[in-house]
Formats: sequence, structure tokens, C-alpha cells
Amino acid sequence: MKKSLIILLSFITILCCAKTQAQAFQKGTTAINAGIGVGTALGGYGKVRPAISLSADHGIWEVGGPGVVSLGGYVGNTGYKYSGSGYTSKWNYIIVGLRGAYHYNGFENLPDLDLYAGAMVGYNIVKYNSDLDEDYFGKSYGSGVGVSGFAGARWFFSDMFGVYAEVGYGVSVLNAGVTLKF
Repeated sequence: MKKSLIILLSFITILCCAKTQAQAFQKGTTAINAGIGVGTALGGYGKVRPAISLSADHGIWEVGGPGVVSLGGYVGNTGYKYSGSGYTSKWNYIIVGLRGAYHYNGFENLPDLDLYAGAMVGYNIVKYNSDLDEDYFGKSYGSGVGVSGFAGARWFFSDMFGVYAEVGYGVSVLNAGVTLKF
């Protein structure tokens, strides 16, 4: 564990010290985020499985007041396991959504920074299993359509590679991870 942490910190240090030459998010740009999240509004008790998510944004059109509107998708997964007196219950959450965002690219001195905010329409697929009577909640416990908002920032260390952090409703309240830009 200690060796892995040292390798990770060394990698981050090298990336931070490298000369960056990234361009701002613009029309035609595609960015893909892969992250791990913490915190959730989905509920559940007991042991939480780490939230993972994958999202993509593609710059569709430039708008006034320097910025670009993107459209893209989102998929995320998390779950819970609760063991009570003589029984076990499990919840599995998958959210699939379509999202749109406004990317502000007016920072001339910081072309490596991508600040964005937007909205998502998604479908929350919930599966519930228990040693108890499964018909109590049913197999589609809590599934349904939802609308949410999000805001985030990306920092690019090169033309193609960066990191991101995002807050908002998904499988977790805070996501962070890596970004690839094409």
C-alpha cells in the first residue's frame, strides 16, 4: 500500500511539473472522464461499494461570452450491502443519462483549465436482493427517471491527458479522476 502511494504521488508530481500545452475546450473537442466518487444521495445502509463513473462531453457549438456547449452521456454504478440479524440485503444502482454543459473558456492565461456546469436527464436502475421476502420491495425498487445538475473542473497536463473533479447528482456527490481529450 505504501509503495503504491509513493508511486502515485511521484506520478502526480511529474505531471504537475511538466510543461503544459493544452488548449481550451472548444467546438469539436471530446473529453472522456473516468472517476471514483464519494458521498451519495441514493440511500442505502451498511457497507458501500465504491462509486465508479464514466462520462463523455463533445463540444457542439460556440456561444457568446466565451464558451462552448457540449452534449454527452453518463453511466455510473454503486451499491450497498447490509447484514442484519439473520439476513442480508443488497442494493445495486446504475445511472445512465444524457447531459449537456456550458464550458467557460475565457481564461486566456489558463488555457489548461476547463470549468463547466450543466444538467443531466437520467434513468436510475435499482436492483434489490434480500434473504427476506423479495416481493416486499420488488425487483425494480426505486428505479425511475430523474433530472440533476452538476459542475466541474478539468485541468489538462497535456493536449490529451488531465484530471477532473465534479460535484452534483449521479452515483456520488463528488467524483474525481482522469480525463482524456480528443
